[in-house]
Amino acid sequence: MTNTPIQHATDATGMPPAPNTAIDEGLLHRLADAHGVGTSFHGWDGMQHDVSPTTLIQVLGALGVAAHSNEQIEAALVEVEVAPWRRMLPPAVVVQEGTTAAVHVHVRDGSPVRLTVSLEDGTELEATQQEDWAPPRDVDGVTTGRATFEVPAGLPLGWHSLTAESDGVTATAVLAVVPDKLQTAAPLEERRGWGLATQLYSVRSKRSWGIGDFADLADLASLAGARGADYVLVNPLHAADPVPPVQASPYSPSTRRFFNPIYIRIEEIPELAYVKPRKRATVDRLLDHVHALNKNGERLDRDQIFAAKLAALELLHTVKLSPARQRAFEEFCRESGPGLDDFALWCAIREDRSPEDPFWQDPAATLGSPKIESMRQALADRIGFHRWLQWICDEQLESAQAAAKRSGMRLGVVHDLAVGADLSSADAWTLRSSFAPGVSVGAPPDMYNQLGQNWNQPPWHPVRLAEAGYAPLRAMLSTVLRHAGGIRVDHILGLFRLWWVPAGNSARDGAYVRYDHEALIGILALEAHRAGAVVIGEDLGVFEPWVRDYLAARGILGTSILWFEYDGDSPLPPERYRTQALASVNTHDLPPTAGYLAGDHVELRSQLGLLERSVAEERAEHEASLDKMMGLLRERGLLPAAGFDAAGFDAAGFDGGQEFGEEQVIEALHRLLALAPSVLLGVALVDAVGERRVQNQPGTTSAVYPNWQVPLADERGRAVLIDDLDANPRFNSLLAAVDEAVRG
Repeated sequence: MTNTPIQHATDATGMPPAPNTAIDEGLLHRLADAHGVGTSFHGWDGMQHDVSPTTLIQVLGALGVAAHSNEQIEAALVEVEVAPWRRMLPPAVVVQEGTTAAVHVHVRDGSPVRLTVSLEDGTELEATQQEDWAPPRDVDGVTTGRATFEVPAGLPLGWHSLTAESDGVTATAVLAVVPDKLQTAAPLEERRGWGLATQLYSVRSKRSWGIGDFADLADLASLAGARGADYVLVNPLHAADPVPPVQASPYSPSTRRFFNPIYIRIEEIPELAYVKPRKRATVDRLLDHVHALNKNGERLDRDQIFAAKLAALELLHTVKLSPARQRAFEEFCRESGPGLDDFALWCAIREDRSPEDPFWQDPAATLGSPKIESMRQALADRIGFHRWLQWICDEQLESAQAAAKRSGMRLGVVHDLAVGADLSSADAWTLRSSFAPGVSVGAPPDMYNQLGQNWNQPPWHPVRLAEAGYAPLRAMLSTVLRHAGGIRVDHILGLFRLWWVPAGNSARDGAYVRYDHEALIGILALEAHRAGAVVIGEDLGVFEPWVRDYLAARGILGTSILWFEYDGDSPLPPERYRTQALASVNTHDLPPTAGYLAGDHVELRSQLGLLERSVAEERAEHEASLDKMMGLLRERGLLPAAGFDAAGFDAAGFDGGQEFGEEQVIEALHRLLALAPSVLLGVALVDAVGERRVQNQPGTTSAVYPNWQVPLADERGRAVLIDDLDANPRFNSLLAAVDEAVRG
């Protein structure tokens, strides 16, 4: 995309910081508001909190706006007004289907101008100029006028382009026509559905290499589909580091566009059949080395497993592809485009360089530079290997989705989309120009994370992302949705606003930055429409009340968690849950239901120093909430009328003096949830096998808790394999109860 400005803009950030002077906070707040930076926010405690001037200046700096003095602030306020006039066309235009859009074209005053629309299919249309006069203004010494054009109504959904021409100057911009409402979830209103939610890495079989993989996903989907499930929701499968040691958190990937080769099932690669005997023996020895890890119920060893898989994959990559498979590989690379090439280049370089290497910040080591292009040539073989890995991932994901649909699932595999990628990630390097520097994404304090959170991920720069025509977002979504029936968008509120934490600040000392949610949600809906996929937004935590209504109006499902749904001090009756939502009993940031009933999360957060109140106070509040929930279950006839005491749960899961067991309570909670009108119901696999340990404790690192390293196990800590599920009484009982209740 090209977009010719009338004259080079003055870069406000190029001004040297002024000496420390008293900042006029009124001026600073005006500037912050003009750039979408919130000067205050409504916290989880119900109070309004002001953002400090220092934080506002830091966040504005990350946006490229200098605000160290009143003079800089005043100059920046003037720049806000004139900046759009420096562009012949806006960077991108996103319009809902069936509506028109006004497009402002800025040219030398009095010059003729023409605007055309080029559709994806090659059709060209003329845009009509409107009577919308605006007085010309001086822009860097050029008298500039504004012509307003109307994009025609009735354009087809898709990615189109705009071209403006005036006095021999041409500018182009992306035009995206997006659904006004995504209709993919509409069939669920006719017949509700349910499915399993799990962390794929934790779900192993006798054939796994110590970690769950794409073939295990196919088997789990087939198993659940045979019991009436419509989907399997998995953790983000995004790529991590290309070599050990690897980041354990699936929510801190190296890229959100491509997939993690650790999930490849070696035996499902066709070329294994043509490996020479000596190399095949090596593959078998590598499997033997990690096979026993399948029975380890304590902790996953990603680094050992990935090292073994990479060694096997290197051997298989040496096998020459058949002509048909060679053509399939080449077609995959062609469709993936330069994004795959750049990611594979990063992987090849990253094999020999640590994330802390100064190389990654070297201005001479950016994409397109002579240095990097020279490395691209020298590393061609390694780049080819990493491109091949992504092709294998794509093939095996396609097989998993096919198995899910064959089992009767209406949706199949539902992917999870992380909020962002790590600060030292491939995305941070290959898409550097689209991210804001010097800040990371997080969340302000809430009930369960009272110190706030810093996720160490760079946020999209709102303006630069638009200037890129939203191409990075589009490419990411289309790849993730390529073989999926749905997508869960973690922290979907981030498409409206994100909590930016300047480097060096505590997670508390951040500010919300607004995004063009009309554009971002529209693009999400467009890519989901093209894939025929359902979109589920994780809309928990601190949010503005209107957001949920907006998402529902756009056809995007929300998320309802049983323990979080309250009406004042009482659990919300299930009949009052949202229809357009995925409802579940728990979430991966809480212990499985067995552990939650026992208050494991209170004890764990106390041990880790994450509480701001005493253990006794937290425990008393937890037990009081359980008493209320059990009261609702008794009221609905889902549990016996007496016999429950919240303090009766013990370390084994349930006190022997109770008249019913933990398993019955978990089934009752799911039957209660099935009374809700929500179109989708989620069942956590951990709840179906009796697991108690939380997968992730927010606000901690792996140094203090084994986040994302807990394999699937039963109530006694014994590893549970997919092979065991078919005859597992607890698994079958819970799934049968849910299926009966939903179909009821």
